[in-house]
Formats: sequence, C-alpha cells, structure tokens
Amino acid sequence: MGLSKTQRKYRIRRRIRKVSNGTAERPRLSVFRSNSEIYAQLIDDVKGVTLAAASSRDKDIATSKGNKTEIAALVGKAIAEKSKAAGIEKVAFDRGGNLYHGRVKSLAEGAREAGLKF
Repeated sequence: MGLSKTQRKYRIRRRIRKVSNGTAERPRLSVFRSNSEIYAQLIDDVKGVTLAAASSRDKDIATSKGNKTEIAALVGKAIAEKSKAAGIEKVAFDRGGNLYHGRVKSLAEGAREAGLKF
C-alpha cells in the first residue's frame, strides 16, 4: 500500500531539509501552508533562530481583499521587505513538502518581485 498524502509530504520535507540549510548570509525561506492561511519565515539553521516572519494573519494583509493566491503574493512581498530591512538579499527556498504550484508559487513570485533572490 502506498503512502498517505501527509506521509508523502513529510518524506519530501525531510529530503528538502537535507539539501537546503540556512545560514546567516543566506537563510532558508520556509513556507507553511494550511487550508486557510500561509506563513513564511527566514530561518538561520546554524544558530536555530528566525530572522523574519510574515503571514496572512498579519494585520495589514488580513484586512486586504482577494483570494488565497493573491494574499500569498502579498505575504511574499511582505517577507521580502522584512528581509531587506534585515539586510538579507539571497535566500534558499524551502517549499515545505508542498508542490511548487498555486499559493506556494504565488508567494515565491511575490518575493521575487519585491527583490528577493533565490
């Protein structure tokens, strides 16, 4: 019998984390997607700290109108602005076991539009 959807996602997540590690110069942009919200964090894996975070629950983003894909693009722009304020221009993208499609892709494209480099 094959893997369930969540087991497959966790297996992919472990495989991604083996390859992409975040440092202070190039942190990991980790994306978590739930059914209703989307979250992004810049993580320094060497020190084990979160450098910046943005989500669809932030006050300025939660009040905006649009579908989930459009809101994910706003989250991408917000995390890019916060990373520039922290002096970070390059990141390693971690899709968190999700397919690079839909909201995850929209978040990545929003971050790229705002000047973040993957």
